[in-house]
This record gives sequence, C-alpha cells and structure tokens, in this order.
Amino acid sequence: MYLSSPTSGEYDADIDITEGAATVTVPVQDKQFHAAGGVHGSVYFKLLDDAAFFAVNSLVEDVFVLTTSFNLHLTRPVSGGELRAEGTVVNDNPNQLIGEAVAYDGDDNQIARGTGTFARSDTELSPEIGYE
Repeated sequence: MYLSSPTSGEYDADIDITEGAATVTVPVQDKQFHAAGGVHGSVYFKLLDDAAFFAVNSLVEDVFVLTTSFNLHLTRPVSGGELRAEGTVVNDNPNQLIGEAVAYDGDDNQIARGTGTFARSDTELSPEIGYE
C-alpha cells in the first residue's frame, strides 16, 4: 500500500512494518530543498507521519486509519544523505490511536520527532487501495 502510493514514489521511500512499529527511509534529493539548501520541513512531516501512521495501522486489521492531528519538532537541519524515521504506537483504544516517530539523519543524529493522533476510517483495507 505504501510503496504503490504516488506520493511515496516521489520520495523514493522504503518501509519496514512490524506489529506496532514502522521504519521509513528516504534518500535526500535536491528537489526536497528549500531556498537555503536544507531539506524542507514538509519532507520531515511526511517521514514522521508515515512512520507513525503505519505503526498504528499495523494494529488495525480491517480499515484504513486517518491522521487527525500531528505535532512535530524539527531539531536539526539536513542537506544530504538518507533520512530514517522510526514509528511506534503509544496508545491504542477504540476511539483513537496515538503514534510517535523519531527521525534520524545518515549519521544517526536525531533531526525531528512527532506525535500523531489517528482515527479509524470507513475505508476497508483491500487490494483496491493497494493493501496486500
């Protein structure tokens, strides 16, 4: 589902999902830079949101979850290499799920962290949306 998404293809992303956890990696590309030559914050957000989202959705077997809010902290600029975000589930209950993710640069320096709230949608996990 992740790798077939058009937005993930734009980032040349890769993902590893286990129960309650997900790791997303993205190579830094020139097209991701802002005017000052660093990776734009939107790339940090996508990386963190995707890692937290797939950690959470790994526990929900019937429907797609939706990000309802996401708070992030950018702590270090990056201008090259590879980015990695590790997401985990913080809370899983019938009304909401909370996931968090920490992002690292290629030298394992923490560059950002975020926490998201997710809700179960009405969209079933099926091959029609790329779910396998």
